[in-house]
Amino acid sequence: MSRSDSSKRAAPPPVADDNLALVLVICAGILSAFQVGKAPVALQSLQSELGADLGAVSWVLSAFAVVGAVTSLLIGAVSDRIQARQAVTAGLLLQAAGSALGALAAGLPWLLATRALEGLGFLAVTVAAPTMVVSSTTPPSRQRAFAAWATFMPVGMAIIMLAAPLLGELGWRGLWWINAAVLTGYAMLFAVGTCRPPVGTASQTRHNVLRRSLLDTLRSPASWFLAAQFCAYAATFFALFGFLPDILRERLGVGDAAAGALSACAVAAGAVGCVACGVLLQRGFRASRLLVTGFSTIAFCTAGILLIPLPGELVYALCVLFSFTGAFIPVVIFDAAPRLSPRCSLLGSVIGLATQGNNLGIVIGPALAGAIAGAVGWQWVVPPVAAIALAAAVSAYAYRHRLEAA
Repeated sequence: MSRSDSSKRAAPPPVADDNLALVLVICAGILSAFQVGKAPVALQSLQSELGADLGAVSWVLSAFAVVGAVTSLLIGAVSDRIQARQAVTAGLLLQAAGSALGALAAGLPWLLATRALEGLGFLAVTVAAPTMVVSSTTPPSRQRAFAAWATFMPVGMAIIMLAAPLLGELGWRGLWWINAAVLTGYAMLFAVGTCRPPVGTASQTRHNVLRRSLLDTLRSPASWFLAAQFCAYAATFFALFGFLPDILRERLGVGDAAAGALSACAVAAGAVGCVACGVLLQRGFRASRLLVTGFSTIAFCTAGILLIPLPGELVYALCVLFSFTGAFIPVVIFDAAPRLSPRCSLLGSVIGLATQGNNLGIVIGPALAGAIAGAVGWQWVVPPVAAIALAAAVSAYAYRHRLEAA
């Protein structure tokens, strides 16, 4: 038997879906999304207690992603060399530590530093999890699995937004403490529930192997395309949905509890959009067409929500449509990453670069929108958001041949 034959037999593809591992991974993503969604819920409370304006407090959203905007590719390359379950477990614990330390924050700088720590943990989860999705599924079920995984963000954000009425009882610090406790407990459950004998190749930690992974990923145009698409999506989504409770209070004239509940329902529409996109991909819809549809709808809806004087009911319907159709974008990105990766062993690196784009978008979107809205009003947020979305739609159309050929 040749050495190559022996290697192939040592790392056979999975013969059946590991549904337990898939569910545990998705739940890890949902709990991580709590850490993103808790900031918009607590924004008004943070402004009041910390005495900061909207532009300054918007960095509570953006600081979460600062570390990821710089280090995602490196963490992705490292995750290619270690067990993904270890990276996810560590990410959950890092988020727990950041949330606990944030609850003790005496001022905005301390809180921003702890948000960066949470962001590092979030990054470890979201970069390593797609590798676990691949390893726990068979090719026929993989598109559905990635569609299910992509629901983690809207589902998690929707659930935490429903916690808005609890702020009156707990305060934002209590919300931070509860998240720290839940993350810690779930990290232990995840570590036990996904404990399996190692499957695959031996860990490679040599410096030259890591360096080659980074260089090969950076040389791949497809990796940069996915990163740019994710950046555009995150920037446009969080520019609006990072402040959605405040926007709905202003446009619909509702109270805090109603604004939180309506925001949660709008964000939850994204989970439905993820599932719908998975079905459309399985039925043969072109990935490039789904990207163009998602970004074009984002531009259209943003103008209707912030610029055009529409009735409140129609404004809210546009929020739901924005969330539903925009959710096509991350599903297409996650689904395309294994196919566009230069090598199977570089999936973590490719996801890492894409996530770096996502985190850069989370930094840019809320910071830009908060600064503009605080200075001249929400209507002036429309031009940059629409420009980013339409530019991404054009690039998706231009890249359609490579995307469909993969």
